[in-house]
Amino acid sequence: MLNVFRSRVIIGAFAVSVIITAGIAPASASYDGTWTVSIVTTRGVCEPGMALPIQISDGRVASGHSQVGVSGRVAQGGGITVTVIQGLKRAFGRGKLAEASGSGTWRGGPCSGTWTATRI
Repeated sequence: MLNVFRSRVIIGAFAVSVIITAGIAPASASYDGTWTVSIVTTRGVCEPGMALPIQISDGRVASGHSQVGVSGRVAQGGGITVTVIQGLKRAFGRGKLAEASGSGTWRGGPCSGTWTATRI
């Protein structure tokens, strides 16, 4: 009886791990590539805007610019979350990508705004 219980616990744990892993699967390769992100400040006294290249590979977002650090993830449905670091400044963004474009919002310190992305 104890062996049957242990087997069920192990099978249950395995099933839960498969479900959890399936929920965080990396984005499909359809978002992979180089993108240009145009960032616009709509609130606060910060730079009015800038363009930033990013690289997406297997659902991971990285900077395409040597002076700006970018990290983040793209979900299978195109939802994207990023962190952008430039010197002591840090901003957080979220939004959605489609096949060749995307948009969203960002916030950092006293400023916030919008962003749009275009695949290069």
